[in-house]
Amino acid sequence: MKISMFHLMPYRDLPADFEQKYRSVWVDPPWLELGDAEKVGQYYNWTLDELTYAAQSGLDGICVNEHHQNAYGFMPGPNLMGAALARATNGTDCAIVQMGATLPTTNPPHRVAEEYAMLDCISGGRLVAGMPLGSAMDATLCYGIPPIEQRERYYEAHDLVLRAWTENEIFAFNGKYTQLPMVNIWPRPIQQPHPPVWVPGTGSLSTWDFAAQHDHCYCFLSYFGSGLGKSVMDGFWEFVDKRGIDPNPYRAGFLQLVAVSETDAKAEEEYYEHIRYFYDKCMHIAPEYMFPPGFQDYRSMVNTMKKQVGQISGLQEQVPNWKFKDFVENGLVMAGSPETVRGQLEQAIKDLRVGNLMVLLHIGSMPHELTLKNIDLFSREVLPHLRDIWDDEWENHWWPQGLRHKRELPSAVAAVAGGGAGGAS
Repeated sequence: MKISMFHLMPYRDLPADFEQKYRSVWVDPPWLELGDAEKVGQYYNWTLDELTYAAQSGLDGICVNEHHQNAYGFMPGPNLMGAALARATNGTDCAIVQMGATLPTTNPPHRVAEEYAMLDCISGGRLVAGMPLGSAMDATLCYGIPPIEQRERYYEAHDLVLRAWTENEIFAFNGKYTQLPMVNIWPRPIQQPHPPVWVPGTGSLSTWDFAAQHDHCYCFLSYFGSGLGKSVMDGFWEFVDKRGIDPNPYRAGFLQLVAVSETDAKAEEEYYEHIRYFYDKCMHIAPEYMFPPGFQDYRSMVNTMKKQVGQISGLQEQVPNWKFKDFVENGLVMAGSPETVRGQLEQAIKDLRVGNLMVLLHIGSMPHELTLKNIDLFSREVLPHLRDIWDDEWENHWWPQGLRHKRELPSAVAAVAGGGAGGAS
């Protein structure tokens, strides 16, 4: 297993009545009513400190992503964060997982190739190159990309980025959306022919096709837990089987919210309010913003309507009334003592058949010190017990080339893992 800490970098101090007073956390939350630039500076620095601590604590990777006009995750320039993290974590075996710079909204797209190459060089060849299509909210409503063009622009941009990394000669690029007389990026990545590419998605068939066609890692990103995740990943593995592709679990990734404390009761006491904040405020998205006509191709839209919409709608109706145990029992958050969380995650990893796990260890309004505690308990008392799940059978071809060995745990973490320490349920 390769296990990375994912961080959304949300605004941690939205007002108590946010979801009643405002239409959406994404696209149109009014900065002048809600935002405080000095607080935001503190949030960014806490985020960098939290991810750096995760790298030093033994996590295999640290992840950031891109969003716009958004109070639930506002890193409009994820490569700025990635550069700071690459420098801060030099000397570690921790991957810089950019999940990542959005291709259709970057003009010209080979700027992504340049910036990712910079990150690979700064980090000493530790980059994972996430290539997201991007949400409809970011691309269409914030950046003005017609939804019917978004996937076509994405495919063209992807091909340009890979050519920019791998072509031996300077070349002209004459695409439908981008025309360039001379492509000759400086620098090129350390990793050859290029860094591993991860494609995040939410279950679209066309994204499965694309990831399989190019032998990229497909990563299902959802905040609705392993139950929905299993139905999507079962479909992905059926798709892989029908095309005769090897079912290597490392060709898939999954995102999961995780909260660890000394006991199950202590986890509820410490984390419930922040889980509640996340689902009440950070997931308060105007439904009309999410899937404008044309954003999905027809067959993917049909599949989504049949396989996901009913489940998600049912969960969304129930979540406002849920208590802590409901979030845990339904798999939206894996929380409790180290022993409890180990069992939850091991079962989910095997059920979903994923080799690359991203854990959201900062949730909603969690304060900095509690986030560090969560990272610490996870890295010392959960992570070491999950590392070997697939190692006896499969190799991870979708990880930085110099980091594919089993990572040595920091001495303090290794001592706890070797002693079999764990909290009571």
